[in-house]
Amino acid sequence: MKKLLALGMALLMSTSAIGTAAAQATNNNPLSDVRVRQALAYAIDMQTIIDTIFDGNAIKAVGMLPNGPFKNPDLNPYDYDPDKARELLKEAGWDSNRTLEMVYYYDDQITANLMQALQAYFADVGVNMNARLLTGDVAKTLGAIPPNPTDKSLVSWDLGYGARAAIVMQEYYNDYATGKASSDQFPGTPEMDAAIAATNASTDPEKQKEAFFAIEKLMNDNVYTIPLYYQKLYTVESDRLNRNGAPYGNEQFNYNWDIQNWTVEADASGKHVFYTNGAPVDYFEHPWANLGLWVGNRFVFDRLLFANPTMTGVAGGDLAETYTISDDGKTVTLTLRDNIKWHDGEPITVDDVTWSFEAALFVPNLHGVVGKTLNSLEGAADYVAKKAEHISGISTEGNTITLKFATLDPNVLISLSQFAPLPKKYFEGTDPTVLQQNAFWQKPVGSGPFKVDTVAFGDYASLLPFDDYFLGKPKIDQVVAFASADGDVNMVKNAAANRIDFAITKVTSDVKALEEMPHMKLTPMDIPYTRMMWINTYDK
Repeated sequence: MKKLLALGMALLMSTSAIGTAAAQATNNNPLSDVRVRQALAYAIDMQTIIDTIFDGNAIKAVGMLPNGPFKNPDLNPYDYDPDKARELLKEAGWDSNRTLEMVYYYDDQITANLMQALQAYFADVGVNMNARLLTGDVAKTLGAIPPNPTDKSLVSWDLGYGARAAIVMQEYYNDYATGKASSDQFPGTPEMDAAIAATNASTDPEKQKEAFFAIEKLMNDNVYTIPLYYQKLYTVESDRLNRNGAPYGNEQFNYNWDIQNWTVEADASGKHVFYTNGAPVDYFEHPWANLGLWVGNRFVFDRLLFANPTMTGVAGGDLAETYTISDDGKTVTLTLRDNIKWHDGEPITVDDVTWSFEAALFVPNLHGVVGKTLNSLEGAADYVAKKAEHISGISTEGNTITLKFATLDPNVLISLSQFAPLPKKYFEGTDPTVLQQNAFWQKPVGSGPFKVDTVAFGDYASLLPFDDYFLGKPKIDQVVAFASADGDVNMVKNAAANRIDFAITKVTSDVKALEEMPHMKLTPMDIPYTRMMWINTYDK
């Protein structure tokens, strides 16, 4: 670990000294010249784009990672400087007759306007660019990894516009390792591979922070990708709601937001009814895919640990009262509370938890971060290959579960803070590869502060407080959640009718409409969600 961190910091020092005199193309693709990539970054007036096209509802990106404790303060912001862009292009010998192809896959008007703006800014410094919306098999068109980093590019495009949303910071960089997913545009380098390894070498947030500072500086100086803006997440709340001091954080995932102590004003009948969205359209989705997005994840299921609001560590135990992690990060113990129950009144046991760990490994849409944690367990590979009946790295004694890992997973505690165990008895005889098809998901039995009452799929779900919730019975009498997808098309209509007390949104048009409603309050959150411009630096 110390060697990897030392290498990361050495890289920080060496890459910060990159100068245009020493820069040059690394192959016959002019985009492999760092001066050209830096010029493209300087050519974009991102703040003006945010103020106009996005109505101010975004944050100019400086580096890939969102603003927060892991952000290196010594990064070049590449503020708009067209003269600097022209100077760098001239030094690099840019051919003004060349036309770059930009591809993108969002089909909304805001993205179309952004493409026009980028085209105009590039033209102003002497770079021609055409933008093309991808259709059909977008993944195949967008990404194809050459078998060897020295081979020619397998994709035709020069620039690509897309996003990275993350629950943990490694998700921003792991794909830049040689041969990984981002290798369709970036061949990888030994320096990047070593820096990426350093960010994955510890479960200690402070040690991770040092490694992230190094890799951010490496990415920033070399402009392998151009971060454009951080998309804001807005918490939408009515004036009927009182969070009673509960913290704000990354509301897309789970942390200790103390929902059982939230209150809402009573209606005419004296009942405290709380309105939200995220109810299921067809069935309740299992909680191992979209972790914190839907009403079931938020209110019906509890997790093993509580994350802190910024998702940079854990704040303590949830269903597990205590936990320990070994110095090498490869052994974790969880001791369940004595008084935790499923909504049917039965106790939550270590058998429920261990069964859930094992079943999750076969669920097709298991969240990637959780999947990496579970696949790192000793014996996980043999279990998945059906060479063993159970995962050898999981053992229990009394109320304590011990997890032994074959390889270190730096995000094991975050994974456990997002993992909701399920009641084993309802899935007896169910093949976990089709776990979602079990009738359980028509009216799931959970462990959280609210239990499912009635459901009209595609319309609403009604939840009632769980009297035996271990943190105390919730103060809200009923949760009424309207059916919606991610990006609720009825958000504004329901808010205007006093039928939204809490929700989240990233939709710019909704933000503008909601801000005009005097009874609604919007709170912007900095979340790990970065829109960026990829640059194909392969030999073409």
